[in-house]
Amino acid sequence: MPSLSKSNVPQFSVDVYQNEFLPEGGREVNAIVTVTATGGGTSGGRPLPGGGATAGVVVMVDCSGSMEYPPTKMRNAREATAVAIDTLRDGVSFAVVAGTHVAREVYPGGGRMAVADAATRAQAKQALRKLTGGGGTAIGTWLRLAEQLLSSADVSIRHGILLTDGRNEHEKPEDLRAALDLCAGRFTCDARGVGTDWEVKELTGIASALLGSADIVADPAGLAEDFRSMMENAMGKEVADVALRLWSPQGAETVFVKQVAPTVEDLTARRTEVGPLTGDYPTGSWGDESRDYHVCVRVRPAALRQEMLAARVSLVLPQPDGTVQVLGQGLVRAVWTDDMAASTRISPQVAHYTGQAELAQVIQQGLEARKAGDLDSATAKLGRAVQLASASGNEDTAKLLAKVVDVVDAASGTVRLKSKVTDTDERTLETRSTKTVRVKK
Repeated sequence: MPSLSKSNVPQFSVDVYQNEFLPEGGREVNAIVTVTATGGGTSGGRPLPGGGATAGVVVMVDCSGSMEYPPTKMRNAREATAVAIDTLRDGVSFAVVAGTHVAREVYPGGGRMAVADAATRAQAKQALRKLTGGGGTAIGTWLRLAEQLLSSADVSIRHGILLTDGRNEHEKPEDLRAALDLCAGRFTCDARGVGTDWEVKELTGIASALLGSADIVADPAGLAEDFRSMMENAMGKEVADVALRLWSPQGAETVFVKQVAPTVEDLTARRTEVGPLTGDYPTGSWGDESRDYHVCVRVRPAALRQEMLAARVSLVLPQPDGTVQVLGQGLVRAVWTDDMAASTRISPQVAHYTGQAELAQVIQQGLEARKAGDLDSATAKLGRAVQLASASGNEDTAKLLAKVVDVVDAASGTVRLKSKVTDTDERTLETRSTKTVRVKK
């Protein structure tokens, strides 16, 4: 893997928002950590000085039999993949995989990646014209082939784009899980479901495991624009394999670490121990962007007016020699006080993102209850979701909820379930339930 000099890496800043004051005997410390990356020295996929691409992308296109019904679906998938290929920058390594119950190399073939230029783009688009639907769906095989291809290329940023229109019916769930375990940390992947016959939890599970995004493209005609956007985003990544490193003092316990913006993603179980008091959490690839993380640490209580460093949060980048480059750092404090007003005040940032995490949870619980026929529970949960979306200014989610419930009073969460809801509206709400709005400054 090519090493990145310090000039190649974006500038990272780390800001911590919290109420550091705890009551006597208090133990739980909450903080929102905002990480912002700006202005990398590379150019997101352009060749490194001295040769070699900095990025590799594999596009996995569902070619199962269902993609031919209606025929426009397969045609739109071919056109969208062509648009993605046109969006590749010169020098980026790329390949196209056709996915059915097996995975097949479409371009360039031979277990290798092509390097993007005018000629290879034209050849790839010519190869796409031969894509037709037929066969089953075994997504784990697609991911394994993508991993093999990306591993064959000498690139630092590895990314996949996966399109499917159906459920993973031709392999066991444990086979898909094993493939995800193999690929996690090897490449990131954005996943898209076209139409309404795919499984939301399956698709979001793939994107979550591989630190990418998941979304619905209800109308196949929208695929081209979505693929262009995904590829532009991939081309904007400057540095891969960044970890959020958390140090906490002796006797402390990490309750959770969650990404809370732009989407909710629980990273707690993904911790890798790097020392007796320190653990790393994967964050994937970064371009010019900002993300928020909610860190919760339980510490040993101290005496009144004592102060403790409850956590040190760092962004670290592994180096070829086994060391790490520290890209940014922030401190989480704990101060014990008998001032009731100080210790009971909740940080606005912590309060906001606690609500956004609950919003994602109650939407998913409400939709599950609705599917199970538990209408009272569904009404209560989705009503709470409407209340939270309204209070936090999450207008996009509020609009999606309004397609599933009739809102009587948003402020109190009073709603009625709609008697008829389209599969598209329900699936869109479920897929996008984890998207958050940032706290208002």
